[in-house]
Amino acid sequence: MNLNQVTVPSLDIEKSISFYEKLGLRLIVKALPHYARFECVEGDATFSIHLVETLSEGEGAYIYFETSKLDDEVKRLTQDGVVFDQLPKDQTWLWREARLKDPDGNQIILYFAGDNRKNPPWRIGN
Repeated sequence: MNLNQVTVPSLDIEKSISFYEKLGLRLIVKALPHYARFECVEGDATFSIHLVETLSEGEGAYIYFETSKLDDEVKRLTQDGVVFDQLPKDQTWLWREARLKDPDGNQIILYFAGDNRKNPPWRIGN
């Protein structure tokens, strides 16, 4: 199996489209007012949003987007008015992460892990 896409709920598809395009995703389906789908600039993954009447309670989904240019991307986004909950920080699990929320409160983590993404020192079978 291969992961095709992740879909998150949204109360306002057009507002979410603007947010995810600002992050750098490429809009490939715009079926307003109910649905939008993006492709990642790198790799083969897609990401979509769908309209809901109410959001689930709690922290929402956690979505990770990897970029080798994490600090540059955070600087670009900050200059474009995007507010981060956490600026790039080296984590104990060997990833560098920045955190923010999308318009619907889903947790967005921009990160760089390199080889540690799939092959950390504690990987089973290493």
